[in-house]
Amino acid sequence: MRLIIFAGPPTCGKTTVIRQVIRRMIRKNHKPAYLKIDVLFADEDKIIREEFNIPSRKLYSGELCPDHCNVVVLDEAVEWAQKEGADFLFVETAGLCLRCSPYVENSLGVVVLEATSGMNLPYKIGPMLTLADIAVITKIDLISQAEREVFRYRVLEAAKEIRVVESNALYGIGIDPIVKHIETTNELEFPMFLRGNPPVGTCTICVGKKEIGAKNHFGVLRTMEHDLFYIGE
Repeated sequence: MRLIIFAGPPTCGKTTVIRQVIRRMIRKNHKPAYLKIDVLFADEDKIIREEFNIPSRKLYSGELCPDHCNVVVLDEAVEWAQKEGADFLFVETAGLCLRCSPYVENSLGVVVLEATSGMNLPYKIGPMLTLADIAVITKIDLISQAEREVFRYRVLEAAKEIRVVESNALYGIGIDPIVKHIETTNELEFPMFLRGNPPVGTCTICVGKKEIGAKNHFGVLRTMEHDLFYIGE
């Protein structure tokens, strides 16, 4: 089993890239499976199942961050894909937590970035980019050549070792290099481990406290005048 995790901001084109990749993987006689992790609504699993007739599921994270949900269910997802006879599992996560990485050791991490989202985007999305193996820049046909070069430069400035692929995924341009990287991905090793370090603490807001103000919370905090500090046992 080989695990490919796709992350990226909403509407960046993740599913379009994945569909193009799956189409080529099937032509090469691979057997992919697909899992979509989202918060409130997703129909990509149905679209991919109907288009390619491959094992496809979705999971709503609900009150969990999608990246956290990805971590706690991924072992079951791999078992499901193996039982379905798949040799590649494609996981698409909404990836809304910009302090966490959804990627796993001995997997391939692919971040999808929309070229029209602004030149400063690479500086804003943290481990979603810096811990990925490949950055796929989509919608390159909608910006100028100069803007493409600046965007690519800033991606490489934020993540110096990353491989950059520019793509017009709607028409399948730039997909073949992604497939080549996927085919050379290492097989998973068990137990699986998260790539990178998670954030330093659990937020009391995330666990349900609604009061406003640092004085009403504990754990890792900050104020307008002070950087991170800790209150609690």
